[in-house]
Amino acid sequence: MNLKTISKPIEKELEVFDKKFSSSLKSKVALIDLITKYILRQKGKKIRPVLVLLSAKLCGEINERSFIAANLVELLHTATLIHDDVVDDAKTRRGIASINAKWKNKVSVLIGDYLLSKGLLTAIDNNEFEFLKLTSEAVKSMSEGELLQIQKARNFDATEETYFKIISDKTASLIKTCCKLGALSTAENKEDVIRLGIYGENIGISFQLTDDVLDYTGRKKLLGKSTGNDLKEKKFTLPLIYSLKKAPSKKSNEIMKLIKSDSDKKFVKVYDFVMEYGGVDYTISKALEHSQKASEALSSFTDSEAKNSLSDFAVFVSGREF
Repeated sequence: MNLKTISKPIEKELEVFDKKFSSSLKSKVALIDLITKYILRQKGKKIRPVLVLLSAKLCGEINERSFIAANLVELLHTATLIHDDVVDDAKTRRGIASINAKWKNKVSVLIGDYLLSKGLLTAIDNNEFEFLKLTSEAVKSMSEGELLQIQKARNFDATEETYFKIISDKTASLIKTCCKLGALSTAENKEDVIRLGIYGENIGISFQLTDDVLDYTGRKKLLGKSTGNDLKEKKFTLPLIYSLKKAPSKKSNEIMKLIKSDSDKKFVKVYDFVMEYGGVDYTISKALEHSQKASEALSSFTDSEAKNSLSDFAVFVSGREF
């Protein structure tokens, strides 16, 4: 199972989306055009537009509103990625030099702002004010989640409850919005929109849980980055939070001292600690649990190719190589 197979029911619609998205990036400013062409070369997985269009197809016939929604979320997502690379001082994105590595931080922030404004104008120009409200709420949640994570990293006091609040805001909020926007563009009743919101939120949580496991166990070729990045940034993700809670206090205190230190060898010891006290296995079980909740949210929909693809996506998200 892969994203290409999952996207099969909307293959033609994705081609239309690609053209519309490319067109929406155009500007009369030469530097903006140069950078947006570079962005298009990066060829992301387009997970968010796929979820918008599959959700739309599940509830009815894909229409112009569906493409507006897909374009809106991809513009916002691209803007957040560019800003994230500035914050993280990332040198690469999807295997090539990041915008900030190539054009420096000032240009990167401004391009991110440009894409964000283009996304908001996509909704406003088409009088899609409900789309605008939902996406603005998602961006607000994403910012709150990131800032809460930074606060907890500084204080070294993240709990499992706080962690789920962070990933619900930081990752799940936009994926939930994608599914709701897709449903809103075609659905005849609000219940379908609510169900797809539940699906999207659980998919987003499962996605982030799996990412956090892969930061301990994944290979470079799978992630596109090395393992241990969360630990370097002192981010407390569920594998570590759970293990600290389960281990004897003496052992947990030793690990906390190591995390607070500047030791270059801390990842190996923390990895062994997390494996010993079940943090990885526990997080995998939680990822599967939320994937199952996502699938259950689809149960009342009539069987269709779109429903099968969304069900497959739930399995795909939690089944990425551990």
